[in-house]
Amino acid sequence: MGAITRSIANNITTSGVFTSSAITNNSVTGITVLPNAEDGITFISSQTASNSASLSFTSGLTSTYKAYKFVFSSIHPRTDNVAFQFNMSTDAGSNYNVTKTTTYFVAYHAESDVEADIGYQSSLDLAQSTSYQNLISFLGNGADESGSGTLNFFNPSSTTYVKHFISRCDRYSAGDYSVDEFVAGYGNTTSAVNAIRFQMSSGNFDGTIYLYGIK
Repeated sequence: MGAITRSIANNITTSGVFTSSAITNNSVTGITVLPNAEDGITFISSQTASNSASLSFTSGLTSTYKAYKFVFSSIHPRTDNVAFQFNMSTDAGSNYNVTKTTTYFVAYHAESDVEADIGYQSSLDLAQSTSYQNLISFLGNGADESGSGTLNFFNPSSTTYVKHFISRCDRYSAGDYSVDEFVAGYGNTTSAVNAIRFQMSSGNFDGTIYLYGIK
């Protein structure tokens, strides 16, 4: 009997089951740390709002990753017909006032099927403004109304380039529409962005926000 065959035989019970000494991190049952389901995506943290005025991520945005993703799940305002917004900070959250230039367009479809369209929303973009940027607009506060989506944020720790971001969200709006919202732009700063705050344009909200790093 060869050495490899003998080694295998010594690690199998009489009922044909591998013993614990045969299990390593190279075998399925011996894996102690599972990889992320989506290759290259690493979970960093999450926060849940419960009638909260805002959620601020003041850690996790570092030079470890060149891109980050925020995922919004069931953002539900306590006030009717308001917007879910964000802003950036370069001083670890002391101020959220980074100057931004952005674009904003939507595609929508009514539940009644009587109306559908797509178009640019000039009233919702920003031009060299420190104001909070809408990500989900005109959210209703009905029991089943909410919005969900993502915000991709690129190279926040750079001290050379502006800070680009792209967001895509869908909302069940105050007028019973499905609205697909596309927002993109940049924070016009070469300082490192190290904190981001999310809030409603008025009132409090519920929902969970997840932060991931992208390799």
